[in-house]
Amino acid sequence: MDNRSGKGLSFVRRIYLPRILGMAIGLFSVMAAMAPLHPPGWIWALMLANGLLWPHVAYLWAKHSTAPYRAEQRNLLLDSLMGGFWVAAMHFNPLPTVTILSMMTMNNVAAGGKALLARGLLGQLAGMLLASAILGSGLQLQTSALQVWACLPMLALYPMALGWVCYHLAINLADHKRQLSALSRTDSLTGLLNHGSWKDLLLLKFQISRQQRLPAMIALIDIDHFKAINDTYGHVVGDCVLRHLSQELQRSLGPDDQAGRYGGDEFCVIFPGADQARAGLAMEALRERVNAYRNPQLPMLRISLSIGLAAYDELLKSPEHWLEHADKALYAAKHQGRDQVSFNHGPAAPLRLAYPD
Repeated sequence: MDNRSGKGLSFVRRIYLPRILGMAIGLFSVMAAMAPLHPPGWIWALMLANGLLWPHVAYLWAKHSTAPYRAEQRNLLLDSLMGGFWVAAMHFNPLPTVTILSMMTMNNVAAGGKALLARGLLGQLAGMLLASAILGSGLQLQTSALQVWACLPMLALYPMALGWVCYHLAINLADHKRQLSALSRTDSLTGLLNHGSWKDLLLLKFQISRQQRLPAMIALIDIDHFKAINDTYGHVVGDCVLRHLSQELQRSLGPDDQAGRYGGDEFCVIFPGADQARAGLAMEALRERVNAYRNPQLPMLRISLSIGLAAYDELLKSPEHWLEHADKALYAAKHQGRDQVSFNHGPAAPLRLAYPD
């Protein structure tokens, strides 16, 4: 939480503008309540400094701290201390008192929950005791019309400003949650769906095809002699080959098609609503583009693909059964010379997890 470039500074920035607004409009409430008491000049100077200068001092203090988050929580406790100070200094005038204390409490709950709320209440109490010790105690139980009007901007504007900040925080948290969800479903090297996410999608598409009697195809793709590429050129080049294939694969697919990394050098594709002709053309185009890849720095490097395609059939018992059909087609492509697209036309063979290089 507490770092110089992440959440700590973000927390400091979120508090800055609401503090500027809250202190500025809260100043009117305090001044209106203090005026009938004829306080000394230094109290007026302290009011102005607290209302107009303190937000900027607090921001710079926390921003340049080695622990911005803790520094900002300290600033919030100082806000509470000064809030309690002004409440006692104005002799607990009812409306300004409730206005200031409720806004301070709202701040503390929003920023730190029960823990900061409890510390903030102690800070307010300490501020009240400090003001009573310096200025003396008293009660001003009548609220004038001027004091009512002076409190209205705080009551109307500050909750809206705090709500706006909380709304944007909620939006940012939702965005982060979506990003984390996407990362958990994505293969970090290729940017495609990972094995588990693609299998979940396969189950969904299988159920849709069965319920709505829609055509669909799946493909299993294997890079020929990938182990030899790794052994000859190294794993860095091997990773580049995997990324290149994933990029070409994404270019080959339609908007509804979904590709994933099945594991190692094996990739997989779902073609919802596609027949054998469309899926075959897409995979043949992919095979040709990958086959044509040349790297000037590695002139001997060649990449070829073996691809197995299987159509959805009402006789399929499960998504795994469908995968077995694609697996059989891929195995056939390997044994017929590699660098080709093969279609499954017979009963499924047991699912294989590795193929001869």
